[in-house]
Parts: sequence; structure tokens; C-alpha cells
Amino acid sequence: MPAGPRPRTTTRDPQEMSRRLTDWLRTRLPGARVSAVTAPASNGLSSETLLFDLEHPEPPLRACALRLAADPAAYTVFPVYDMARQYRTMRLVAEHTDVPVPRVLWLEEDPEPLGAPFFVMERVAGRVPPDVMPYTYEGNWLHAASDAEREHLEAATIGLLARLHDQLPGEKAEFLDAPGAGDALRRHVTAQRAYYHWVVDGLPRSPLIEAGFARLAERWPRDPGPPVLTWGDARIGNVIYDGFEPVAVLDWEMAATAPREVDLGWTVYLHRFFQDLTTASGQPGLPDFLRRDRVEERYARLTGHTPRDMDFYILYAALRQAIVMLRVAYRQVHFGEVGIPADPDTLILHHDSLRAMVQGRYRG
Repeated sequence: MPAGPRPRTTTRDPQEMSRRLTDWLRTRLPGARVSAVTAPASNGLSSETLLFDLEHPEPPLRACALRLAADPAAYTVFPVYDMARQYRTMRLVAEHTDVPVPRVLWLEEDPEPLGAPFFVMERVAGRVPPDVMPYTYEGNWLHAASDAEREHLEAATIGLLARLHDQLPGEKAEFLDAPGAGDALRRHVTAQRAYYHWVVDGLPRSPLIEAGFARLAERWPRDPGPPVLTWGDARIGNVIYDGFEPVAVLDWEMAATAPREVDLGWTVYLHRFFQDLTTASGQPGLPDFLRRDRVEERYARLTGHTPRDMDFYILYAALRQAIVMLRVAYRQVHFGEVGIPADPDTLILHHDSLRAMVQGRYRG
């Protein structure tokens, strides 16, 4: 991944957060003690995560994780952080599917205790394919695995999506419906367009992203099919694995009711995003991993649903990723880490491949 300053993600003081967390927890479990509070090195660019140990006679020592709404002073990636929505989604998945999610323990909607709403869940042991440096680079555990081990991980991960979509049709998750008129896909894309307009409010617009939306309109699926609960950020970097078996699915803040292919397109494209970065750096990466044809075939075999209009959904995934990348870049501008170039499209890390997709010449 290209070198450069890591974007600032928080303005909160870790020691102060630890003290406030202890005070809050004692209102739920008198006599409890919090220890070993840390923030993971791979803490994301959106909601913040704290890891800690909960010491209390009932229950005994328990490893926990806390998801905290992003700090507004840190120029947030998304305009709204609905922690109750994430908490409710994880409970729904746990109750209605066999997809493994961490057990959620408490939801706190009052921002007073920690400065923002949050929820606490049990921490699941295991390992996660890294984003930095990406798992496609040499030197990490997934790249060093055998072909058979990666094949097992891929099959098990696509199995997660198949079971989630089959076991949770959209009518069971109507609270995740995007607002507005039209079917679930129309409302999903409309919400993404609104997100883009929020990102560029008062800042240079992106001709490339706007061309991407126009291209989507030209390729619109004739029949998107019935909506299901989609995970949203459906990628292996949001799964904890025990060996090569998934044991916990994380990060549900982008969950929504939408066609199945929204998740499939994101899964395929996000691997291509990392693979393209890797080959651009001169490394071979993992070209045979999470290949589109294999993902589609495996998903169809597991569900009986043959993925449709995948060119549309992979372009949509790349476009959604571009909007996030532009927001992250504008946050770096906000904190004085970078300047705005003459061509704002160059702030999008994958602008070359997105342009090739929009023009119909991408061969990923």
C-alpha cells in the first residue's frame, strides 16, 4: 500500500476513556473492574473499538470489545453512527441465523458516559486478514497459507453470506430499509448518492464518481429480486478466523436490506481492490483467491440463486469504496495532512481502476 501519513481517526484520550468506562461499567455490574484497555492497532477509520478485560465474580474474567460511535471532532467517515441499529442487527443475526457473531452484552445510547453512544460485546479469539499491509502482500499469515487452506477459508466465508441471505429475508429486517421511494436497490443507491453529496458539501466534487453513478443508471438491473439482510461491509477483513474457519463476523454498521448481489459485489471487489494495489507494487498477490467466477459458482451451489448483473454490482462496490476514500482523503485535508490537488479524483486511491470500470475496459 502506498506510503503516507495514516489518517487521523480520533481526538479522544485513551486513559480518560479507560477511567470513564470503568465508572460506567460499575453502574451495570457493581464491583466490576476494567483492566488491559487497549485500542487495536488496526482500529478502523469509522467507529472506534476498545478492547478490555472485565473482572467480576459473576461472571468470571471476560474478554470484551466496545464499539463507540466515531468522535465528531475527528471528521467522521459517515454522517450518522446509529449504535442501537448495529446492536439490534447483531442480535437479529444471532437469533435467526447460524452465522457466528459476537454476543452483545450492553447497549448505551446516552452519550454522557463516554462522549458518544456505544455497545459492549464479548471478544472472540482468533485472527483477522489484515488491511495494512493488505493480506495480499507477502509476509502475513494468509499469504503464507497453502492453496488448500485459502480454499477452505474462501469456501467457509462464502458460506457465511449464503446462510445470512437465505435465513434472513428482508421482511425480517425492515428497520434496515433505506428511506425513500422505489425498490430496495433504488433506495440503497439513492442513499449512497446522498452520502456522496454530504462528502463533497463545500468541497470539490468528483467527476469520476458522478460518471460512475451515470454508468450505474445505464446498467440498471431489470429484476433486482427480493431484498435480504445484507452485511454491507462483506469482506474477509471483517471476519475473525480460528485457523481458517470463521468464528465471528464483525462490523455491521453498513448493514441494509438489499439484493444479495450487493454483498457479493462488495466481497469480490474489495479483494480486487487489495489485489490491484499489490500488483501495482510489483508483487503477485493472490490472483486465484476470491475470483469472481468461483465466488458466483459457489454461492449459486449453496443457495440455488445464480448471481445476476454482477458487472453492475461490482461497479457499484467500487463506486461506494470511492466515496469512502474521498471522505477519508478530505479528512486528511481537514487535519492538514494533505492538500487538495488540482484533480480531486486523484484523491481516490483506486481512481484508475474505477475509471476503467466506468469506461468498460476493466479486466480485473
